[in-house]
Amino acid sequence: MALMTGEQYIESIRNLKMEVYMFGKKVDCPVDDPILRPSLNSVRMTYDLARMPEYEDLMTVTLEDGRKINRFTHIHRSTEDLVKKVKMQRLLGQQTAACFQRCVGMDAFNAVYSTTFEIDKK
Repeated sequence: MALMTGEQYIESIRNLKMEVYMFGKKVDCPVDDPILRPSLNSVRMTYDLARMPEYEDLMTVTLEDGRKINRFTHIHRSTEDLVKKVKMQRLLGQQTAACFQRCVGMDAFNAVYSTTFEIDKK
């Protein structure tokens, strides 16, 4: 499967049929809401930059089987992975001038991986 585009990401969120409330009122279409849309656009950049050849090395990882995935969905396996993660985050900060919403999830699954690895070893 090819890397998802930013527009595909937006449409995947639009298709979720979420029930969202903000400030005590229901938001009819969260994807198009002017308060929520800037955050959505920041996440969108994490998909769009991954498809640009000039950012491919920072934004993607090629797995052992040849599949290319977004670095935000990759388990860190080396010091080089960690350095590229930081450089990727700097790039996204420069490109979005905002929080790009995916760091906490990436850090969480890497922490869980590391912790369960140590537990399994014992």
